[in-house]
Amino acid sequence: MPPLQRRVLLGGALGLVGAGAATAALLSRGGDRGVITALPDEAEPWAGSGPLDFAALRDRARALLTGGVTDTADTDYGRPLRVLDRESFEDWEAMDRSEGRTALWADIGPVSEPLAFTNSYVRLRRLALAWATPGTDLFEGPVAATAIVDALDLLYRSGYNEHAEPSGNWYWWEIGSPAALMQTCVLMHDHIPAEHLGHYLAVVDRFCPNADDRVSSPGQRETGANRADKAAILALRGLVGEDFAKLDLARDGLSDTAEDGANSLFRLVDEGDGFHRDGSYIQHGHVPSTGSYGLVLLNSVTLALALLQDSVWQVTDPELEGLYDAVDRSFTPFTEDGLFMDCLRGRAIARPTQRDSHTGPEITAALLALAEFAPAAHRDRWRSLARGWIERSAVPHFERMDLRGIRQAKELLADASVEAAPRPELTRIYPNMARLLVRRPGWSWALSMSSRRVAGYEMVGGENLQGWYLGDGMSYLYTVDDPLQFGDEFWPTANPYRLPGVTVDSRKREVVGVGHDMVLHLPGNDVAGGATLDDRYAAAAMDLVAEGSSLRAKKAWFVVGDVVCALGAGITAADGRAVWTTVEHRNRHEDGDRRMAVDGAFPDEDTDLKTPIEGASWVHLPGTAGYVFPAGSAGLHAGRETRRGSWNDIEQGPTTGGGDTEVHTRRYSTLWYDHGVSPVDASYAYVLLPTATAAETAVWAAHPTVAITANTTAVQAVEADGLIAAHFWRAGDVSGLACDGPASVIVTRIDDGLAVAVADPGRTAAEIVIELPYAASEVVESDDTVTVETGDKARLTVRTEGSLGATHTARLR
Repeated sequence: MPPLQRRVLLGGALGLVGAGAATAALLSRGGDRGVITALPDEAEPWAGSGPLDFAALRDRARALLTGGVTDTADTDYGRPLRVLDRESFEDWEAMDRSEGRTALWADIGPVSEPLAFTNSYVRLRRLALAWATPGTDLFEGPVAATAIVDALDLLYRSGYNEHAEPSGNWYWWEIGSPAALMQTCVLMHDHIPAEHLGHYLAVVDRFCPNADDRVSSPGQRETGANRADKAAILALRGLVGEDFAKLDLARDGLSDTAEDGANSLFRLVDEGDGFHRDGSYIQHGHVPSTGSYGLVLLNSVTLALALLQDSVWQVTDPELEGLYDAVDRSFTPFTEDGLFMDCLRGRAIARPTQRDSHTGPEITAALLALAEFAPAAHRDRWRSLARGWIERSAVPHFERMDLRGIRQAKELLADASVEAAPRPELTRIYPNMARLLVRRPGWSWALSMSSRRVAGYEMVGGENLQGWYLGDGMSYLYTVDDPLQFGDEFWPTANPYRLPGVTVDSRKREVVGVGHDMVLHLPGNDVAGGATLDDRYAAAAMDLVAEGSSLRAKKAWFVVGDVVCALGAGITAADGRAVWTTVEHRNRHEDGDRRMAVDGAFPDEDTDLKTPIEGASWVHLPGTAGYVFPAGSAGLHAGRETRRGSWNDIEQGPTTGGGDTEVHTRRYSTLWYDHGVSPVDASYAYVLLPTATAAETAVWAAHPTVAITANTTAVQAVEADGLIAAHFWRAGDVSGLACDGPASVIVTRIDDGLAVAVADPGRTAAEIVIELPYAASEVVESDDTVTVETGDKARLTVRTEGSLGATHTARLR
């Protein structure tokens, strides 16, 4: 182990604050910075083993940031290198390098403004990254190095320093600016004067002193992605300043040792922010955000773990296994062959530079990075999954990954011992984020619900300005042949009142959420969730309580193998406006065919259209699905239209893509029910047959394999061969299945065996009692929460109190 000299420990007892003669003297010893060369005789206040060569640790940090690629002639690295080269060169050309400047870039504004210095740090980080990355025009250029160092000094003197009084968004001060600043300091470390370096460390110490506290809100504890970001900042700050205490804070912040793990990033939770035991990820208390904040958390934690790996600060928390489990529960099920489903990306769906096709490869890269130091069982499984995603990817993976991700992916693909995992087959409910997920070999379908526990939408800072109905039962159908449905300009061009699956009041909505205050909609309903069984069946329900309207409805969905049945009952409003339920609003892309076959009749021309098709029994949209209307099609309409919109219509965030005013044009095929003005007890029923052909749809409509047995405000239910699935809104019975109160219930009867799944998605019952229409003489297996009385009509008592909407199962015969 290299020996240790006290004089180069730029922290610890001395405490680096960037001011004072002692600090300046320490920092001025350029020859001592970086490599530890002598061990004092007395014992040091640290324990453990591993490298204490800070220069080597910074070299590793630099490699993590740049990707560690040396063969820049490899064409696989071409696109990210070209993008970095082009964007950094544009930044370089536009950069004001004159004396007396007050801004670094004219389009950003004076660096005295918080938003301006935050965006300036981001651009400087890009310049520093290009400077440190082989293959770019700026690589190790002395003029660029001097300009970056001078720019950092200007930002400190004129904007971001430890004496400034914060204004605007807290994030700019506590995460955005310090993260970009510390990464730039890692990349440019040997060129930054020691005195200046001390100043930058001091400002980070002021605004990001630890991972626990929100400086701008005393008493507020950091959680989730924000805590992860701060831990990564502290790790970088500790390496830049060679400060043991900061590295301790980075490691301990991940586990939240300050509060005995209360906000640990490795601990699975049952409520609030973080990864939940059921696979949910929540941020801001109520918002499902796996593919946005959850990914930020994963990336930041992985970076911190990598920075500390094999050092005396290596994370050894036994609860780290919780993070590995979270990857398997929360990320991999929703990763759709190179994409990550938009139903879990929160307000990030409105960001033009962060689409599902960007998030998917980023998750692939994150898993490969985490796999480098995960236990073998996790590592092998993730590498197999990643290979399958890359090989089946709907987008060129290497064009959406950073250099490090490409390097790791290339190493994976070159390893013949790793076999690609196939597409999964599963059916899962995520109660704590009110999501239902169905994965099949040729398609995937997801459902977004909301309740008083789970937000219907989130808006802030000009982001997601038309996301009013995202949590009102929107469904997402991905097919292998049309994977880019939502990534191809869907969000700026789609009709926000026509999202697939939602029932809406037609009132014109006002745009909110343009300020810094969070707008987060929590409806007043309890029920949002359901039960699943055997990865083939699901019963889900949502009690719709519309925002700003008297509209109420009982909505239910049933998954039976490869069939999805959607029911609506009790649709009632009294506001004098029309109410609609959308069956499909399909993006046919720039020049796709919008025609649909109605009962086998296929239009000759693809002209704009809006027409009732009452009396139709089935509709087929080529390449997408069949739609069957077993209870009739009163009020059903079909539409073909060309829609236009820009990202700036829905995304005006100053740091997340706002200002993209390019108008995009996309063609849409739409099916919807018009329930009329102020409907009373209206209903709908339709069956979705993903990827079915027109012939298959016609056959299914003539000989349905699933029958609707109830669609009322008391119970909604379907029946198939050997299956009964129901959601009871109150005590009742259907098809001989009786329930004593609200519950989702699935019963299958195969040969002489019975399987039962029960859930309380409203979380209002202490126990649920159901009576089966079948006899049972023996309990094969059951959850501890289920008590069974066998007999001619088996009776089950399910203790649901405290189960958080989870599914309880029993198997009988």
